[in-house]
Amino acid sequence: MRHRSTAGVTLMELLISVLLLSLLSVGLLFALRIGFDTYTRTQNKLMDNRRVTGAQRILEQELEGLVPVEAQCGAGLPGGGAKTPFFQGEAETIRLVSTFSLQGAWRGQAQMLEIFIIPGEAGGVRLVVNETPYEGPFAAGRLCAGPGRFLSGSTAGPSTFVLADKLAYCRFAYLDQPQDQNRPPAWVTRVNGLTWPRAVRIEMAPLEPDPSRLQPITVVAPIRIFRQPEITYVDN
Repeated sequence: MRHRSTAGVTLMELLISVLLLSLLSVGLLFALRIGFDTYTRTQNKLMDNRRVTGAQRILEQELEGLVPVEAQCGAGLPGGGAKTPFFQGEAETIRLVSTFSLQGAWRGQAQMLEIFIIPGEAGGVRLVVNETPYEGPFAAGRLCAGPGRFLSGSTAGPSTFVLADKLAYCRFAYLDQPQDQNRPPAWVTRVNGLTWPRAVRIEMAPLEPDPSRLQPITVVAPIRIFRQPEITYVDN
């Protein structure tokens, strides 16, 4: 009597097949993980680059949107106090009124801006800005300590916006015209507060340089105001 042979898979062949399938699955998972990690790092770099370029563009627009208003200093004094151009240019603080703001861009209400430097949480320093709606010369006078002088000590709060972080340093400089009109404008670290500068320069450097990312660079914004403070200006 002839026996019929049956085709089948041995236990050893089954174990080898399962092992090969497991190795293939592990390799596929590692490849997917590497791909996702690369995608995440690329997205983080792109977001950092956009943040850097966005902050630089915001700085330029805020400075270029300077409005030549005057603050009414000492409004409670006899005669209503003295008027002084509302612009403070110090080595670590800038105060001005600008038509550009983070809240409304070029379409919103003019804002009193305080751009200043504070210590960073992870070392170094950070560049921040406070925005307060501009409500006229008397409101601006609350920050004024006298002709050409302003209150010191800007304070960061919950509404403070961080323009740049993790900086090794950040410095402000101003292109000012000397009293001798025959001399060319020069970069100084402080303006007298009785006029407006020709330009503002903000120098920045990263705390940890990384050639693979965009780094904060020096921003130079021209101030296109040509009238002198003694010329009568009606602030409506």
